[in-house]
Amino acid sequence: MIRKLTLALPALVLVLALGTGAAIAGSTRTQADPGVSEREIVIGATTPLSGPFSSVSSVTVGANAYFKYVSARGGVGGRKITFKYLDDQYDPAKTVQLTRQLVEQDKVFAIFNSIGTEHNLAVRDYLNANKVPQVFAASGSTTLGRDGSKYPSAIGFQPSYQAEGWVYGKYLARTRPGARVAVLFQNDDYGKDLLNGLKRGLQRSKVKVVAAEPYEPTAVDVQAQVAKLRGAGADTFAVFAVGKFAIQAYVFANRLGWKPKLVINNIVSSASNVMTIAGEGGTNKLVDATVSGVFLKDPTDPKWQSDAGIKLYQQILKRYAPGANAADPYHVYGMAAAFTLVEALKKAGRTPTRAGLVKAVAALNVTKNPFMIPGILIKTGPNDHFPIEQMLLQRWQKTSWKSFGGLWGYRGA
Repeated sequence: MIRKLTLALPALVLVLALGTGAAIAGSTRTQADPGVSEREIVIGATTPLSGPFSSVSSVTVGANAYFKYVSARGGVGGRKITFKYLDDQYDPAKTVQLTRQLVEQDKVFAIFNSIGTEHNLAVRDYLNANKVPQVFAASGSTTLGRDGSKYPSAIGFQPSYQAEGWVYGKYLARTRPGARVAVLFQNDDYGKDLLNGLKRGLQRSKVKVVAAEPYEPTAVDVQAQVAKLRGAGADTFAVFAVGKFAIQAYVFANRLGWKPKLVINNIVSSASNVMTIAGEGGTNKLVDATVSGVFLKDPTDPKWQSDAGIKLYQQILKRYAPGANAADPYHVYGMAAAFTLVEALKKAGRTPTRAGLVKAVAALNVTKNPFMIPGILIKTGPNDHFPIEQMLLQRWQKTSWKSFGGLWGYRGA
C-alpha cells in the first residue's frame, strides 16, 4: 500500500542513506522492526523436541544448522540469523502459549517453519492480526495457500496435502484401474486434506474408495480401524498417518493376513526409520513396493550420493549439528526451507521489515534450491500462495526409496 508521507529532513536523509533496499522492503521508518538489529535477525518457531512426535523436530535441527552455516559466512546483509525454537510437545495449546512468548517477550522478527497443521492454524489469526510473518509453516494444509488473501502473513512450504493426495489418486487411476481403496487418515485437516485430494484424483476413474476410517492424534493405536478397513474387501491401502500410527497400520494389516498394495504420504516416507520398523525385521512383506511422494533429495538414495547439494547438506550437518543422523530426510526438509527463507530475506531489503518479508515471500522464483529434486520450482505470486506444487513418486525397494517416473504437477485449487 502506498502512503503519502511528509518527512522531516533528518528522516529523509536516513532513508536516502539506506538506499533503495529500504524502499523495496516497503517501509520508510527510521526504526527497525522487532527482531532486527544492525548485526542480527531473530526468528522463532515451536517444535516437538520431546514427546511421542519428537522425531519430526529433525526439521528444526536441519534448519538451525543451515542458519548457522549462513551466519558463519556473513549472514544476510551482514546480519547473522539467530533461530529460537521452543518445545511445544506437539500440543497446539502449548504452541499458542509459546508463540506468544516468542513474539511478545523474545521479540522475534518472524515465526518460521513451526511444525504441525493444527498448531500452525491455532496461531495464524494471532500472528496475522499482529502482522508477524508466519513463514513456511511446516504443514501442507491447503488453507495456508488457498486463504492467502485473508491471511497474507501466513504461508506453507511443502506441497499441499490436497495436491499430494491428488497425485496418489491420479497414479492409482493410471496404474490400478478397478482398484478398491481403503484409507486410514488422521482426523484433522492434515488427514482430511489428503483424503479429499485422493478422491479428486480418482474422479472419472474406475478406482473406488470403498472405506475410510479416521483416528484421533491422541489415540493409543489404530488396530480397530485397520480391522474395519480389511473387512471392506480393499486391495489397496492408503495410509495418511504419522509416526507410530503408520507403523501400526503395516503391523496390524500383516497380523490380519491382509495383503494390499500400500500408498503412504510423504510425512511418513520421509521419516528415517518408519519403513525399517514397519518391516518387522524383514518378516512384514507389506512394505515392499510401497509408493509415496517425494520433492526433496533423499540422503539415503544412492542416486544422490555424489550430488553437490547432498554433499553440502552432509557437511553442514556434521559441522553445525554434530551427532545428528545424516540419513534422516527431515533434516534435508529443514535446510530446504531455511535456504528459501534466506533467499526471501535477501529480497526483503537492506534493512528487512516484516512487511518486506511478507512481500518477498509472495513473489518467489527459486529454481535451484540445492536440497530439492532438480526441476521442482519454488514459485509464488499475487494469486498463488502455494510455493511447491510438484513432486516425484518413489517406491520402497528392500532397504531404501527409489524414485521413478517424471514430475507430477498439481492442477487444482
